Amino acid sequence: MTQPRPKALVTAAVNGPGLDLLGELADLVIDSWLDQPSLRIYNTEQLAERVAAERANIVVVESDQCGGPLYEQPLIAVCSCRGDPNNVDVPGATAAGIPVLRAPGRNADAVAEVAIGLLFAATRGIVPADKDVRKGDIYKDGTIPYQRFRAWEMAGKTVGLVGLGAVGRALRWRLRGLGMDVLAYDPYAPDATSTLPELLARSDVISIHAPVNEQTVGMIGAAEFDQMRDGVVFINTARAKIHDTDALVTALRSGKVGAAALDHFEGEFLDPNHPLTEFDQVVLTPHIGGATYDTESNHTSMIAEDLCRIMAGARPLNIVNPEVLDR
Repeated sequence: MTQPRPKALVTAAVNGPGLDLLGELADLVIDSWLDQPSLRIYNTEQLAERVAAERANIVVVESDQCGGPLYEQPLIAVCSCRGDPNNVDVPGATAAGIPVLRAPGRNADAVAEVAIGLLFAATRGIVPADKDVRKGDIYKDGTIPYQRFRAWEMAGKTVGLVGLGAVGRALRWRLRGLGMDVLAYDPYAPDATSTLPELLARSDVISIHAPVNEQTVGMIGAAEFDQMRDGVVFINTARAKIHDTDALVTALRSGKVGAAALDHFEGEFLDPNHPLTEFDQVVLTPHIGGATYDTESNHTSMIAEDLCRIMAGARPLNIVNPEVLDR
């Protein structure tokens, strides 16, 4: 007897050629979290209820929590459109015999491009210069723009990458193309040959691209800022937990950090009265590094192609728990 056609509940944002492939593999219920009037992230119970109501046996999510009651459903696969599927209870899925798919490197180019933009925004005064033009303050306080916005060029400077995963590698070749010397620290990457103390001491710019784990939470604190060059530029497009924000503010006030750019804050929010907002040389963006249509197209294709492999009895490329395939 032929198997009934699968049905997929898709709460991630999807587009591009991979969406056509998904439609060939399964009937689709597409309800992207980005198409909602406000932020909607299902917890495990809510997602399980939605899957049961739709009678879906494939879930494609980005931020929804997957675990517990969801695994009581007859699922073909749980698909997380992230490089690190930290929204999925992987041991629980493995115990239930459910493959978990991921999308590594989906936003590497997107985040690398934002890091470049933040680097120049922070060092060339682009944001305050724009504000001056809009307010008619080009000659603010009797000065000329050349006086207020003089800066050093990045060509010939040294940049240190903390973390050399997909994003770090995508940024490295871009920085080299700008004429910068690139150092990298990553204990899991053989071609990252600098120690952290060496990188801190030698870099004019430090850019954070490490994942959040027990080893990286708070790894850039007061002691690390003290080891940096005077006037260093500090960029974090990864996660705010990796650096000590109070220590960063102190380093900005002392001039140890000359400029900074951050694309993430704990709780996905920064109080408008936070001390970081006082500095013209600090650029703050609300976690938009991966916010491109290309990121969505990338993860859609990776997930769809791996679902195709599973359904054809082949081994998926980006499976988190391959041991379930041998059962």
